[in-house]
Amino acid sequence: MITARDDRRRTFETVPAGVEAVSWWGRAWVTALEEVSRDPARLARGRTYAAEGHVDAVTVTPGRIVAYVRGSRARPYRTELSLPAFSDTGWSELLEAVAADPAALAALLEREVPQSLADGVLPAEGELVPRCSCPDVARPPCKHAAALCYRAARLLDEDPFVLLLLRGRGERELLDELTRRNAAHAARERPAAAPDFPGVPARAALSRTALPLLPAPLAAPATAGLPPAYPADPAAPDPLALDQLASDAAARALALLRTGQDPTAGLGLWQDAARLVSAHPTAGLTGPARALYRDLARATGRTTTDVARAAAAWRQGGRPALAALEEPWDPPAGPFDRARPVLLAAGEGSFRPDRNRLTARTRQLRLGRDALWYGYESRPDEEDWWPTGRPSPDPVTALRR
Repeated sequence: MITARDDRRRTFETVPAGVEAVSWWGRAWVTALEEVSRDPARLARGRTYAAEGHVDAVTVTPGRIVAYVRGSRARPYRTELSLPAFSDTGWSELLEAVAADPAALAALLEREVPQSLADGVLPAEGELVPRCSCPDVARPPCKHAAALCYRAARLLDEDPFVLLLLRGRGERELLDELTRRNAAHAARERPAAAPDFPGVPARAALSRTALPLLPAPLAAPATAGLPPAYPADPAAPDPLALDQLASDAAARALALLRTGQDPTAGLGLWQDAARLVSAHPTAGLTGPARALYRDLARATGRTTTDVARAAAAWRQGGRPALAALEEPWDPPAGPFDRARPVLLAAGEGSFRPDRNRLTARTRQLRLGRDALWYGYESRPDEEDWWPTGRPSPDPVTALRR
């Protein structure tokens, strides 16, 4: 069993690669330290120290991040960043706000800092205090504290619960408390009123020779909506997997309600994998989304790059776009041959034909079997083509989208 004391101390032997923070809360953390610095050169030196791996294992406890940072001397310096922990009253108010806001709770379970909590949990002006055992104490932060700050920002990118631990509570106890409060909120909510369907008394209905028309069906909702939150439970399935399945089932049900067709009907394993992962663009991927890419790549025998490329094609135009990505074919000469002079007349340059593809340096068009043109891009001198834009029956339009 993990006790509260165990939950409130975490040591990271390794820190995620990179120096610059990528999440908005990681960048806000770095900004909090940079605002108290009057020496940009020290910050630049600290960034270099962080990039060169001078920061050893990082230990996080309530109110403090500690690490040994290797400088110019043989013996490393003990460096720390302190941040005031919340009082019990402050934590109660914060947890109540999260439990009452499904979007905030869902974001936290996805290991993201909810925007609604930004002002509460991120360091305010003057809260983040650097300390170091080095002799450079004139104008903090020193380069060792700056290096620790940049490495800590990468930890926050990966796991915002590190930030909440700094404020005084561990991940396990937070999730347990949020589960309890969320259940209390759900118990207090009143069920929605049943729809008021028009009707007639049974006696009147049976006395007629013809029954009245059935009432019009309710309109389909605009969106599938968000699934409920699934707090982690060691005895239950993975809450993030349940969230993924619930979200996908709701989206399929809405499509079936609107069109009468199941969007997954007839899909193979690879096509369905591209469809599932297409809801998670690669830019700004969360930890659970990266796990989804990895698991689908393993299940389909492909690489994560293959999965990402297939997802981009699916976002471009669904099953026909995925076919255009992976299935070269020989189109009829007429519409295909007319595309080259059209592109040349539009000032797009000369394109080289190859089966159903037209290529000009870093740009490419692929004619799908649905008679639509699909745009692609690659880096100079590379054959690494990625779908871009939306398809169109006009090659110039498809190229410029």
